[in-house]
Amino acid sequence: MKGPLFYSKILLFGEYGIIKDSKGLSIPYNFYKGALKVDANPDEVAVKSNQSLGRFASYLQQLQETQPELVQFDIEALQADVAKGMYFDSTIPQGYGVGSSGALVASIYDKYAFDKITILENLTREKLLKLKKIFGEMESFFHGKSSGLDPLNSYLSLPILINSKDDIEPAGIPSQTPDGKGAVFLLDSGIVGETAPMINIFMESMKKEGFRNMLKTQFVKHTDACIDDFLKGDVKSLFGNVKQLSKTVLRNFKPMIPASFHELWQQGLESNDYYLKLCGSGGGGYILGFTEDIDKARKALAGHKVEVVYNF
Repeated sequence: MKGPLFYSKILLFGEYGIIKDSKGLSIPYNFYKGALKVDANPDEVAVKSNQSLGRFASYLQQLQETQPELVQFDIEALQADVAKGMYFDSTIPQGYGVGSSGALVASIYDKYAFDKITILENLTREKLLKLKKIFGEMESFFHGKSSGLDPLNSYLSLPILINSKDDIEPAGIPSQTPDGKGAVFLLDSGIVGETAPMINIFMESMKKEGFRNMLKTQFVKHTDACIDDFLKGDVKSLFGNVKQLSKTVLRNFKPMIPASFHELWQQGLESNDYYLKLCGSGGGGYILGFTEDIDKARKALAGHKVEVVYNF
């Protein structure tokens, strides 16, 4: 048995800001994927995943009891499949900010939810918000608090534009230029990040007035401008705004950037060969990079693992 594939995602812009109602732009990243599967001879990873699915099934049973109007699952079928050894077979790295739990949540909803909202129907704003709410509640099992965006992106496999908490829509993004020199890339920090501690640091910082002001006047402003530029395909303006965003993040989100990357981050700002920003909550995993010349960026980042996500 093997279920349909669900892909990883990249939040291009909006990390942390979307908690405070900035815009966000999330795109599917088809390089990594996962599917529900049953194997006759499971390995250690499969056994661990199967145990986690067992706990998740109990959580979903509670969820549908406490919020019966939100979502109902075929819990019996899910528990029977878990008993057969079902696990989530995934190439999506965990703790890397590319949505490993999101793809799992999407696959469970797809297979076991009753009256599910499907990608084939007319996706009104109400349906998108309902899906986001369901996915947020489901994914909270893994993160403590979830916006529901990662599973939504994985489930729909469409770029999603977040205008505000209550206003999300599928987005048309400019098509890639396969031989373009400009690129969005992932830089591997080599460290596994954990979402919950990073969000705690952010929430503590939010208690300070200076930090709240910075978020509104700089971080959200530059994030929103980057999204507008990206969607319009205005590459020149985009790089100006990405540089400002990169500076703001280095200045104000240092705990979320692995210490060994502070200097590399600064070098990009000084040389203009590349600009770095957080990918997801930070603390490790991937760092997101933007460059007008991918060959220059690769040279400047020699010795680090660079994966191109999108070409301009």
